[in-house]
Amino acid sequence: MVLAEDGCRLWTAAAGQGAPLVLCHGGPGLWDMFGALATPLAEHLRVIRWDQRGCGRSQQRGPYSLARSVADLDAVRGGLGLDRVRALVYVSGTGLGWAWHEPFQRNGAERLAPHRQRISELRVADRTEAQDRELAILQWSAEFTDGHAMRHAEEMATPWFGINQQCFADIWPGLRQIWRESDLIAECQALNVPVLIIDGAADIRPRWAVDSLAQALPNVRRVILPGAGHVPWLEVPGEFTSVLLDFLGGVS
Repeated sequence: MVLAEDGCRLWTAAAGQGAPLVLCHGGPGLWDMFGALATPLAEHLRVIRWDQRGCGRSQQRGPYSLARSVADLDAVRGGLGLDRVRALVYVSGTGLGWAWHEPFQRNGAERLAPHRQRISELRVADRTEAQDRELAILQWSAEFTDGHAMRHAEEMATPWFGINQQCFADIWPGLRQIWRESDLIAECQALNVPVLIIDGAADIRPRWAVDSLAQALPNVRRVILPGAGHVPWLEVPGEFTSVLLDFLGGVS
């Protein structure tokens, strides 16, 4: 457990020895789902997992904002005695602009077509916790393409901590006010650490949306894994881990 600067308790877990690797989960409003990835990586690295504030095993407490999330990540870094950042890994992202959003919605709807009726039934205001979990599993199944979508989505939802909808509602709309591609390109061009961009070719977020990010970074390696969607460490774990360790092994 690490304390943020305002005293919020942030859940952390570490395993393995060697160079530290901090795993930052998605969301907002979700929790660390890297258990299956952390185990093989811990044979080579000191793997650190954490839950963002208000999510999973961390204290259910705001405020929620992008700036607060970044400060919390720095609190985790400092609280665990980690020094400077020597490399970054960008996994299954959306790039710097917003053009990805419409095709993401369209592609997701196509993959979820077999579950459309049940999803509609579950989208009611007074869902139970079990119904919340069922809805999440159905929606997350769109993230996979290897024929085991429901099994992978079930794994993501186990253990189930519940989605922090307030965290999502507070952070997501604010991104559109500060997330401007032209500004981000300039920031990326000034980044002086090596970056690995790794994702699945079948992610429902279009991979071309990440092109501007790759082009803006001065020291970048980009790997697109065939046969994988948004969560490649579950669909192609061997390939994903191999690429990641190869990149980190070359960082001085």
